[in-house]
Amino acid sequence: MIFLEHLWLIPLLPALGAAIELFLGRRIGRGAVSVVSVGLPGAAFAWALGCFAELLAQPGHSFTQVLYTWLPAGAFHLSNGGLGQFVVRVGLLLDPLSTVMLLVVTGVGFLIHVYSIGYMAHEGGYYRFFGYMNLFLFSMLLLVLADNYLLMFAGWEGVGLCSYFLIGFYFERRSAADAGKKAFVVNRIGDAGFLLGVMLIAVTFGTLNFQQVTTAARSGQLAVGSGVVTAICLLLFVGATGKSAQIPLYVWLPDAMEGPTPVSALIHAATMVTAGVYMVARSSALYVLAPAALGVVAAIGAATAIWAASMGLVQNDIKRVLAYSTVSQLGYMFLACGVGAFGAGIFHLMTHAFFKALLFLGAGSVIHALGGEQDIRKMGGLWRKIPITFATFLAATLAISGVPGFSGFFSKDEIIWNSISSPYGHTALWVVGWVTAGLTALYMFRLLFMTFFGKSRGAPEAQHHLHESPWSMLIALIVLGTLSVIGGYVNWPVEFFGHFLAPVFANPLALHGERYSHGLEMGLMMGTILIVLVGAAVAYWMYIRKPELPAHLAEAAAPVYELVLNKYYVDELYDAMVVNRVKNLGNLLAAFDQGVVDAGVNGLGGATRLTADLSRLYDKWVVDGIVNVAAFGVKLLSYPARVIQTGRVQSYAWMITLGALILMAFYILHFR
Repeated sequence: MIFLEHLWLIPLLPALGAAIELFLGRRIGRGAVSVVSVGLPGAAFAWALGCFAELLAQPGHSFTQVLYTWLPAGAFHLSNGGLGQFVVRVGLLLDPLSTVMLLVVTGVGFLIHVYSIGYMAHEGGYYRFFGYMNLFLFSMLLLVLADNYLLMFAGWEGVGLCSYFLIGFYFERRSAADAGKKAFVVNRIGDAGFLLGVMLIAVTFGTLNFQQVTTAARSGQLAVGSGVVTAICLLLFVGATGKSAQIPLYVWLPDAMEGPTPVSALIHAATMVTAGVYMVARSSALYVLAPAALGVVAAIGAATAIWAASMGLVQNDIKRVLAYSTVSQLGYMFLACGVGAFGAGIFHLMTHAFFKALLFLGAGSVIHALGGEQDIRKMGGLWRKIPITFATFLAATLAISGVPGFSGFFSKDEIIWNSISSPYGHTALWVVGWVTAGLTALYMFRLLFMTFFGKSRGAPEAQHHLHESPWSMLIALIVLGTLSVIGGYVNWPVEFFGHFLAPVFANPLALHGERYSHGLEMGLMMGTILIVLVGAAVAYWMYIRKPELPAHLAEAAAPVYELVLNKYYVDELYDAMVVNRVKNLGNLLAAFDQGVVDAGVNGLGGATRLTADLSRLYDKWVVDGIVNVAAFGVKLLSYPARVIQTGRVQSYAWMITLGALILMAFYILHFR
């Protein structure tokens, strides 16, 4: 078991790459940065494959590796009145669920790194970009390999920090800097819920270890529908809505397009946004004890799927169309988890990683060919000019649309079927999933037709610049294109994928059985195929046969079109209700300190003046005092170093000479 015994190497390799690139990247040059930044994630992927092979031979397909004790907190009182020993260890867990995530993260992440060499070849901050990318990969691997909630949370926060760095990579551009901050702040809101859920797990079960929590949940100690388990699941799901961009915390994800295209592919396809789905699936033993929480997950997932799909219909930025598509597909995954089909949700997570990474990288290839153009209204007629990009983009479009034979068909059809057949399912959920499938085909084929077909609508200088991408980029497209075609066959005709994951989700307390016949399943599948074909046909009619039709429809239904085009004004609503109100509160508190309100206070009585005076005193002596004391402490502790580090060569020469003399005196006195 050479691979499993050294499982810790998998997250360590990209962490080592990040350290080399961020600390030495400026000195070692682009060539060395490229080798390190791609070689170490590639080695991590190869090691993951070895671990997967060895895991198949393990009893129960499970392996745990404890590295060291992190928090030996000792005894504490549980919520049920008992006494527990609370210990958190830094441990790694490899089971079927984490194995799927491990292979997706390392495999797709490695391909995106390879692609990035060509895409970022002429960009500034080359070493910084790959340092952040490797650090992002390390954080995500820590998240999926952790054997407890607290270590998962450390990786969870790590990907949040790296997303801030990568989304705001072009920090000199105001929109990119703002997008990075927006992603960071919105995710912190969700993370607060996640952290509260983790705390509630600790006081309820006396442990944060996944396997111990699962065993306790399945033992029957807590009744189905228990209030505390429902609260835990809802709090965890708050974290998932932030990280995986679900209503109401999805607003950061479209703005994340401000980062370089490989960043969009890494965040949207294989890593950060799938973390919430993975966390809910990992907590399946808790969720089946909380049917109310499952209902919330399913409802939010379904609502997000159709909500985001509607906005994808009218976006004109090639990457923003794909961003809303990601939000919608994540909704499908949560819909699956919400009806208890956790395996189907993870299956779609895997196939989505293939075709969504390909779509973003294909979009990057188009942008690269057009010299930076992202508006699909200024594209067209590209399929002859960049044929490899077109062929792979077409494969990904067919896959995400759910066309039979492609990977997305198998996973999406399984979700739609479970949305009605599962004991936790409902007809309304099936209808939403079915309609969303048609909308997905419509906006994706709209994107395909406007980008690659018809006459060129671009500027003449863009046509002169037009060229196929370098092979460092095309190799990743070809591999992902192949996976987008064949990836779904791991679960058909033999359900290998489902059987592999079954031990993780098997639960004696879960409801089992399907409520409908397999004959109806075939009928509903044909209905899904039909609506996908209708969506593709409508896109063909509107954007190939009658290209003037969309403008006429937009004009005829101008209020509705403007509403959807402006994203239902959700960002403006959040600004009005939350952001600006917080700003107002901050300005009001600052006004007390600056004496701006003194004139108004003078005529309002002694109590109000006293309040203002106390506010100023508190700010000056407590808030400023704490900061000043901390600064003085740092200044005091750094005094010896400041004396030595003068920046003067003469001083350094004098200290070297003095040190040499002291050493000579020591040796003379000691050895004479």
